[in-house]
Amino acid sequence: MKVLGIETSCDETGVAIFDTEKNMIVSEQLYSQASKHAEYGGVVPELASRDHLKKIIPLLRLTVAESGLDIDEIDGIAYTAGPGLRGPLLVGASAAKSIALALGKPSVGVHHMEAHLLINLLESPPPSFPFLTLLISGGHCLLIHAKALGRYEIIGQTLDDAVGEAFDKVAKILELGYPGGPKIELLAREGNPEAFNFPRPMTDKDNLDFSFSGLKTAVFYESKKISKASDNQKADIAASFQAAVADTLLWKCQKALRLTGLTELVIGGGVASNKNIREKLINGLTDKKIFFPPIERCTDNGAMIAYAGSFYLGKNKLDNGLEIKPRWPLSELDYG
Repeated sequence: MKVLGIETSCDETGVAIFDTEKNMIVSEQLYSQASKHAEYGGVVPELASRDHLKKIIPLLRLTVAESGLDIDEIDGIAYTAGPGLRGPLLVGASAAKSIALALGKPSVGVHHMEAHLLINLLESPPPSFPFLTLLISGGHCLLIHAKALGRYEIIGQTLDDAVGEAFDKVAKILELGYPGGPKIELLAREGNPEAFNFPRPMTDKDNLDFSFSGLKTAVFYESKKISKASDNQKADIAASFQAAVADTLLWKCQKALRLTGLTELVIGGGVASNKNIREKLINGLTDKKIFFPPIERCTDNGAMIAYAGSFYLGKNKLDNGLEIKPRWPLSELDYG
């Protein structure tokens, strides 16, 4: 089965084709709107929707052409149904349903976060259920007990800012621009991670939840103490902030693995591309198996949607109409 996947939940337009027989992504394209939103300091939903409209058809044509397939050879279409921004989701869903209707092929809406979780199963060797998943992105920070395909228990989540959101806000404080994650990581390489003793939030609590707003506030007040921060001081703040985030994530993962008795940890989401966080988790969990997606698959992409959709299409679990869910708890999934 050959599955066309379309991702438009936020500010990336992703298209890919997954071949279940070859168990591989045969073609994919990804366009990021980050530079367009940079001048506003964050994603503007209306601009994102309009840009998806401009890019989605050219990317679809290019993806199909580079796959060497004829459009009629596509067996099913998967698209991101949620969670995400309403306008961008509608663009992708409308395109997917239109193609499905024109070709007379089935379509299915995919949960964005489940797709991030499942893409690791394409790695060699893959993780095996059950396993612990840490999903860290601009809008999410979740610890999930992945019991089986479609059966996920959220055992920890952020009470305020997501990890990526905290990176963006700290980058704004340091006047680094948007998106904040890559800029903080780059600057942190030049700084001392022990220069500032920022808090490791919620690590003194018995639960597995996260909170990063206090850490962001600590960075804000520390930066205000420096009237005109030099490049070196900014680098130290960035490095110390990043170290605090990495330590917090490691501590929560250690606790979650201990409580659940799981031995495998799957990481997903845009912040999973941060090399410092990767190293912290790898070095701190030497007795566990850790799975990261390739860097290019950490951000939103069509490959993860095509792959996740293949499970649902293969079991003939299809949607009944054009339906999106901007707010869609992972716990509401029903794979059956």
